[in-house]
Amino acid sequence: MKYALVTGGSRGIGRAVSVALAELGYNIIINYRSNAQEAEETLRLVREAGSDGEFLPFDVANAEQTAAAIAKWQAEHEGEYIACVVNNAGIRKDNLMLFMGAEDWSSVLNITLNGFFNVTQPLLKDMCVKKFGRIINMVSLSGLKGLPGQTNYSCSKGGLIAATKALAQEVARKGVTVNAVAPGFIRSDMTADLDEKELKKTIPAGRFGETREVADLVAFLASDKAGYINGEVISINGALYT
Repeated sequence: MKYALVTGGSRGIGRAVSVALAELGYNIIINYRSNAQEAEETLRLVREAGSDGEFLPFDVANAEQTAAAIAKWQAEHEGEYIACVVNNAGIRKDNLMLFMGAEDWSSVLNITLNGFFNVTQPLLKDMCVKKFGRIINMVSLSGLKGLPGQTNYSCSKGGLIAATKALAQEVARKGVTVNAVAPGFIRSDMTADLDEKELKKTIPAGRFGETREVADLVAFLASDKAGYINGEVISINGALYT
């Protein structure tokens, strides 16, 4: 049985990714921090897609909580392992750096960067032993281009891009791929506060992307067909930035 862990899987891109991976045959481990009701809806959709799933609630930024949750899952699934992890959990705390508080800086970096380490590190050994693994990191246009008002977010996603490229070189010989997906403006909870009408004028495709479009890309990277794609950052932004 193939297992995929999706952090921040209760809604938005995380929910769409969970469903797409379920269609690929993965059993989905839905991580969330507090929104159990939305996680229940994700599980319903996963089952509707023909697979099954379970919940694994923890705060990715909390190292002890994350380690305990993953260790408990591993103990309860002896002989099995998490073959795919999608590091999707993240938050925005937008502000000009001149007015940015220390908490808004650190919370964004902790969830994205510390969360990546906290979740991924304990899964690596089994992936390498089994000689198959898929690590997919959700980054952003902001991490490639940098966006004003998002110094913290750009920093966190840029750091995750660098980590993707470095880790890919460490584990490639073991059949493990590490890639990043960099969405532009995608219609989701994360972008609900943005002025879509005005922003889509700046996008050559003339529209925001859909969460399912991102999820289909993630599913391809998680599949056997993507075994030679490694250490890459793939943009999905309607030609907004190339």
